[in-house]
Amino acid sequence: MATGVVLTGVLAVIALAVLWTIFIYNRLVVLRNRIDNAWSQIDVQLRRRYDLIPNLVETVKGYATHEKEVFEKVTQARAAMTAATTVAAQGEAQNQITQALKSLFAVAEAYPELKANENFMMLQEELSGTESKIAYARQFYNDTVMSYNTTIQSFPANTIAGAFGFKEREYFTMEESAREPIKVKF
Repeated sequence: MATGVVLTGVLAVIALAVLWTIFIYNRLVVLRNRIDNAWSQIDVQLRRRYDLIPNLVETVKGYATHEKEVFEKVTQARAAMTAATTVAAQGEAQNQITQALKSLFAVAEAYPELKANENFMMLQEELSGTESKIAYARQFYNDTVMSYNTTIQSFPANTIAGAFGFKEREYFTMEESAREPIKVKF
């Protein structure tokens, strides 16, 4: 009878260890999938921003044809975004776009007729809304990455994370100069 109790106790401990492993593993999978989903949401908003830029550039070009350098910067920044394949590269590309858009809006300041243009005003408003959505999506992504990274670094989950190959994820960061919002009010 004593061996039966010991065997039952050992089996209970093994069952708890297996259940604990399954629980931790599933938690890590959920967090990893949330990160992927959060990145997809950022990507949707960045694509929307990306698609608004040519319309904005064309509208400004009509009024400021001699500002070739600004238009080239915007075009280069869009190309960098297309080529970005990692979170860090995407962040750098977004910093370039932010800087280029700041230059574009600075040029637009010099043209009162442009600031009154209905198409330009509509594009400004859409871009402003998109910038807010990007900021929210970045925050959600980074919060999810923080939760995931904390979980895979904490004991005892780090043993499961290491055994199943869960790796830390990168935060979506911005350079200091790009942290200021794009000014779209005239």
